[in-house]
Amino acid sequence: MDTPFAPTSPTSDRVGLLLTGGGARAAYQMGVLKAIARIGRESGAPRSSPYQVIAGTSAGAINAAALACQADRFDAAVSEVVDVWSQFRSEQVYRTDSLGVIRTGAPWLTMMSFGWALHRWRRARPHSLLDNSPLETLLLRMVRFDRLPKLMADGELHALAVTASSYSSGEHVTFYECHQDIQPWTRSQRLAVRTRLGVRHLLASAAIPFVFPATSLPVNDRVGWFGDGSMRQAAPISPAVHLGAERILIVGAGRMHEPPGGHQDILGYPSIAQIAGHALSNIFLDALAVDVERLQRINSTLALLPPEARARTPLRPIEALVIAPSQRLDDLAGQHLDSLPRTIRALLRGVGVTGQGVTARGAALASYLLFESGYTRALIALGEADAEAKRREVQAFFGWRPRLMAGEPAAALASTAEPARLTSSSPT
Repeated sequence: MDTPFAPTSPTSDRVGLLLTGGGARAAYQMGVLKAIARIGRESGAPRSSPYQVIAGTSAGAINAAALACQADRFDAAVSEVVDVWSQFRSEQVYRTDSLGVIRTGAPWLTMMSFGWALHRWRRARPHSLLDNSPLETLLLRMVRFDRLPKLMADGELHALAVTASSYSSGEHVTFYECHQDIQPWTRSQRLAVRTRLGVRHLLASAAIPFVFPATSLPVNDRVGWFGDGSMRQAAPISPAVHLGAERILIVGAGRMHEPPGGHQDILGYPSIAQIAGHALSNIFLDALAVDVERLQRINSTLALLPPEARARTPLRPIEALVIAPSQRLDDLAGQHLDSLPRTIRALLRGVGVTGQGVTARGAALASYLLFESGYTRALIALGEADAEAKRREVQAFFGWRPRLMAGEPAAALASTAEPARLTSSSPT
């Protein structure tokens, strides 16, 4: 079994932070981290960053890099990134003006319908549904990669990893930067490359397939074209473990488990938007759920081994705290479809995004592209609420001593004496 739980270097109880992909859904992650920072302050935790290893994929990689590059002022960094998400507009991520949409979205949809008639005209072949050139401008302002070497040399951060998927080779690549000597690793269809990280790595990692254009990146002695790191990501937890994390906070961007019933089935033949939303959910959500289950099984198996047998295996238990949305983000997105720019609404209607609220069709696809403040603020609020609901587990995971509230018996703290091996805010 291809497992990510074999370390490549000694560790010293390092805490890792893993942020997964999900386009606009990644605003949820910042709500979780905002609440955890507040819980830390209220618990009297040290003001330094609690995360020594930070790994991210897709939009989660953007959050991860922005926070890692300010590891020496982590609480302030969380607040700043939350502010960015709270004031988001789609035009900061992709072109929403009529000319920009006409140059990308309209030809893309036309090529899907009439590509057989236009294949001879190479200029008519668009690279993606949307032009995400504004995102590069935002990232250059938001992420200070030039600070990483000194932060790592000073011990403020151990490692940062960003993952992307190669269209050229079919491999899933983890690009990482660290100060200490951590050798690259290779597994089936995936490998690690040590490099100086930059904005292009984030653009590649966050290039949602079909929606945003691929980005070229050097890999060892060749250059390849890369797209969203969530594609073909068989082991999302692996990079954090290989880089030395022994305890990992995992923040997802979609429900880890769907409750039985309660969701309206699709009636009639599914639209392109509904099929695309289903495909994106598979890309962004399913691999993480499977990897968390694998982690739980390995932890349970190791717990059954006698000490001498455990000493002979390269595997080790990984303590994980998993926090994922307690509500369907598709339904939440459906309530905010009208906030999208008119040009984007028209483009999405062309592939079947219609309606409003829980009855909206194609809202899953829109949930990844809804970079509008009404939606992102709702995601941040949900992330805060989900993390706050796990306050005791959070305190136990980080080893923070809870403070008694007025009138609360001392026995109430007993539940946090030992940290949980694995927990999730989603229904089990």
